[in-house]
Amino acid sequence: MKLASIQGPGGLARVAVVRDDRVFDVDDAVAALGIAPEVEAHLARHGLQPAAGGMLRVLQAGRSAWRQLDEAASGEGRPLADCTLLAPLPRPGKIVAVGRNYADHAKETGVAPFEKPRIIAKLPSSVTAPDADIPRPAGVAKLDFEVELAVLIGSVAKAVSQQDALNVVAGYTILNDLSAREFQFDVSPAQTTFAKSFDGFCPMGPWWVTADEIADPQALDLSCFVNGTEMQHGHTSDMLFPVARLIEYISSLMTLEPGDVIATGTPAGIGAFRQPPQYLQPGDRIRMEISRIGAIEHRIVA
Repeated sequence: MKLASIQGPGGLARVAVVRDDRVFDVDDAVAALGIAPEVEAHLARHGLQPAAGGMLRVLQAGRSAWRQLDEAASGEGRPLADCTLLAPLPRPGKIVAVGRNYADHAKETGVAPFEKPRIIAKLPSSVTAPDADIPRPAGVAKLDFEVELAVLIGSVAKAVSQQDALNVVAGYTILNDLSAREFQFDVSPAQTTFAKSFDGFCPMGPWWVTADEIADPQALDLSCFVNGTEMQHGHTSDMLFPVARLIEYISSLMTLEPGDVIATGTPAGIGAFRQPPQYLQPGDRIRMEISRIGAIEHRIVA
């Protein structure tokens, strides 16, 4: 099943099921979803209430909610072309990014593969819609692209084994890990989190695909095109640390919660390591594709 956040009256996000080119608004059914007991207990320990609605409540409800939403997606729906898509999860809890997680990307950077995952934070306020116009910040000249498979967490996960790790995954989407390389490479100390967290630096979408539709996240093709030219092409089987290992490692250090996102790294071909470097300019169009998920396309503006 494909679940999207669409813009409703007043600009607010509404949850929808996407089937082919039709969109079925199921937002009225979301408030009635029960919260997974372990999630409710986890939130209560921190003095928190479950989300009242929206995609976060869907994730907090767990996999048992998927059938209810599928059944609620009835009638003729609306044409996808008539809907405005927002990021599937407009404001994640946290975005845990992984650096140099593809062998070819590690090679192009001139760095030996890491023995453990390199963890980077990407702040949730950077999230934007899959087809957004993204302003290049003033003073940023080295704006770069990274196509990534993003993992949406759907359970409370602490010290999860690699064997059980995929059970805490709700689903998958596409993420562009936009980066201002001057803050990452040209200053000391490196400001990597800042470089990746400007407003609009995390387009996501166009929807998320539930985990039952993608049994093996290491069996996906991913590509990035800039102005129609392929810049990146890779396969998730080339990850140095596969999704299950990333969840095992991250959850050994911090608790993952429903609504968290893991950005799993990018293959070779980013602008910074091309000869000569090729950075994004106002007017450039970026298209990113991942098999079994779909595509996002956005534009850089001045």
